Order: sequence, then C-alpha cells, then structure tokens
Amino acid sequence: MNPLILSIDTTHEFGSIALLAGGEVVEEMLLHSTDGFGHVLFGHLGRLLEKHSRQLDEVDCFAAASGPGSFTGIRIGLACVKGLAEAAGRKVVAVSNLEAMSRSGSAAQRAVVMDARRGEIYGAVYGDEGQTICEPRVTRFPAWLDTLPAGDIEFIATDFAPFRPALAGTRFEYAHATTAPRALAAAIGQIAFDRFRAGLARDPADIDADYVRRSDAELLWKES
Repeated sequence: MNPLILSIDTTHEFGSIALLAGGEVVEEMLLHSTDGFGHVLFGHLGRLLEKHSRQLDEVDCFAAASGPGSFTGIRIGLACVKGLAEAAGRKVVAVSNLEAMSRSGSAAQRAVVMDARRGEIYGAVYGDEGQTICEPRVTRFPAWLDTLPAGDIEFIATDFAPFRPALAGTRFEYAHATTAPRALAAAIGQIAFDRFRAGLARDPADIDADYVRRSDAELLWKES
C-alpha cells in the first residue's frame, strides 16, 4: 500500500505544500505570500496535483500544520484540508510545526525553538522517535532554558543566531544547533504518513488548531 498524502503549511509568510506517496516525497513546493494564502492556496494545490497526474479523490489522507504561528495562517491551512477531506471522504492529520521542525535533528533530545515575538519564544523538546519530551510552551528564551531536561541537547531553529548569545555561561554554551528548513510540508506529510498507517488519522471535524498562545483578541477580551 502506497497511500497518497497531501500536506500543507500556511502558518507563516513562507508556507509550503507537499505531495507524498508511500512516505516518500514526490514534490515539496515553497510558497511565499505576504498577505496570506487564502486566495492562492487552492490554485497551488491544483497545479501540484496536475503536475503529477493525480486527482483529488486519489489522496488518501490530508495533513496540515496545526501551529504555532500566524493565527490566521493556521486557520486557513486547517480549514483547507478539513474541507477537502470532508468532500473526498478522507481523514486528516494535524501536526505541530515544532514537531515537524524536530525532524531536521539527529540527537536523542531535540529542543525546537521559534520566535513568538513580544520577546518570547515557542519551545518544545522531542525525542529521536518523535515522542514529546517537553510540551510546547510560550515563554522567554532564558526561562525556557531552565526547564530543559538533563543530558545533551540539540537546538533546532530556522535561524538560531539571535538565541545563541543567551547560551553563554550556561550548560548549553557549546550545544549544537541545527537549521530547520522554512518549508515544513514534507516533514508534516511524513509524520502524517506514519500516523495514517498507524490508524491515527482523524475525522475532519475532530481536528483543531494548537496555537500554544492565546490570540490578542482573546487576551484583550479576558482583560476587559
């Protein structure tokens, strides 16, 4: 069995889509849109399928990044795959961006970090088999370092340079840092393939976002 997976990441300005067959990447396409992906996403998906002579009803499972990232971007990607899966009678896998980034690493403990703005980061730690060691959280980088488990740590980020100075004088001062690619759709698709094969794909209605941090609108509402 070589299930066909169509995966999407629209959580940041640089998004991506990928087509995978039997866990192997057929093609990953990097997307760039400064004003969101809602108006261009379906066109790109259609062209990707057409290029490889595939039809939408041939897709066995749809996958999307569930966050963290742009709140609007997360919703666009999830709404897209949920709608396509509903129409095709297929199931969906939602994958954390942080987990997808961890696939770039090679160590037993992979500390993935993303800029969350406002002086904060999104961070999580994963094992070499994708297991969650430390749950995703949003905090300041130095405070996050204090929560990391003992043992060797490999840091993973799309750009670790802004975080490197904070390691000076800590047990992580000489820790290795791996650069994760901007395009995450292929990694998301590979995780989705594993979960689909294990029977862990879910009905579209059961899929939700994982923002990690509440939206500005929710924060303002809570404070009012």
